[in-house]
Amino acid sequence: MRGASGDWIGRLNGRPAAVIQWLQGAGLHTPTAVQATAGGRLLADLHLKAADFAGRRANPVGPAQWRLLAEKCDHRAAGDSRRMLEALVAELDRLEPLLPDGLPSGAIHADYFPDNVLYEGDRPGGVIDFYFAHVGAWVWDLAIALNAWGFDTEGRPDEAVLSAFLRGYEQGRRLERAEVEALPVLGAASAVRFTLTRLHDQLFHDPDWLVTPKDPAPFFARIAFHRAASPADYGLAPA
Repeated sequence: MRGASGDWIGRLNGRPAAVIQWLQGAGLHTPTAVQATAGGRLLADLHLKAADFAGRRANPVGPAQWRLLAEKCDHRAAGDSRRMLEALVAELDRLEPLLPDGLPSGAIHADYFPDNVLYEGDRPGGVIDFYFAHVGAWVWDLAIALNAWGFDTEGRPDEAVLSAFLRGYEQGRRLERAEVEALPVLGAASAVRFTLTRLHDQLFHDPDWLVTPKDPAPFFARIAFHRAASPADYGLAPA
């Protein structure tokens, strides 16, 4: 909300600060297909409404940062962590030449997890946590969201939720053929991205911190699904 000076961002105790509107609702842990459809539609609406947003920010956790994270993890990884890291590096080598350019893009959330969408029952009332927002391909945002919404706690796909989320998204915005074709690659790439950040946080966790690091294994398990996936596996018609 704008302050008395008319600015969105002010300062409080020497640090940047803002006043924001309170949003009703709560994030989800295990979204249903109905909730996923509504969440997909809301993501499409966000993309279209921000299509003319003039602000610009590069991806703060893009492919270059994935390599740096892998190199840093290499200093501490051992045992199962070492084997996971080696597989991640091999997957990066496979994915890098496949990452597409020139897809429809704009301002994206880039962390559209169910706990960042506030629901009242089956209806979403708002979206929070735009810390990773940047300008990027809309289908990259969609791939991140599908990894967050469409898999269980062990990293196994939930076909009903995957197809429901995509059905909701396409109610607001139809995917282009190039986006459909890119989805398996971007799904694997986003799974690598979140596996690496979670592996890094696990390896470099300070026990005095109050935050508990998240297990990277469930996101690592998602990679195999995307490597073997076709559009039909996401509930999409063939391109």
